[in-house]
Amino acid sequence: MAKLYDFPRSSASYRIRIACNLKNVAYEKVLINFRENAQRSDAYLKVNPSGLLPSFEADDGTVLSQSMAILRYLDATCPEPALFPKDMEAECAVWEMALIIACDIHPLNNLRVLQYLENELGADQDARNAWYAEWVRLGFAGLEERVSARGGTYCFGDSVTAVDVCLVPQMFNARRFDVPLSAFPKLVEVDERLRAIDAFAAAAP
Repeated sequence: MAKLYDFPRSSASYRIRIACNLKNVAYEKVLINFRENAQRSDAYLKVNPSGLLPSFEADDGTVLSQSMAILRYLDATCPEPALFPKDMEAECAVWEMALIIACDIHPLNNLRVLQYLENELGADQDARNAWYAEWVRLGFAGLEERVSARGGTYCFGDSVTAVDVCLVPQMFNARRFDVPLSAFPKLVEVDERLRAIDAFAAAAP
């Protein structure tokens, strides 16, 4: 059976839980407790030398440790339902929107960055919250326009794609940090629709 090295509030891991649920991929969950700094343990660094989550070990022993690479791998090995369209233009559009979250928002706001702001730069909670909200706001502003132009039932057309798999965890985190979402009505609408799907609901922290 595949293994997912996971922590409930890791939004990148949340993406993979959603994708596995959608594709009915069975996996063993291996808890890596961020609160205990387990991602920096010698045992886990042998799995993922970067010390980040998630990591996914497939049945054949293949190990991948970036969520977008894992999503692509799952799409290749378990094609249905497809998270990336077959048409090249459409596929690139899905990558573009998904990477707004995975590259432009999430890396600036993950745990190690917030800890660095606090421990090394002396940022208090209000400052860290303001930092978090700024990158969410900027990323969501661009994504809102793209989803408004290309979306349908979901972020890109009427089928669930990798954009949706990335959106729901990011919206969950935005709410955790009390980021105002009224400027992003299309994202709020799509997120609500997605969270009603069993595969998304079952993956929630």
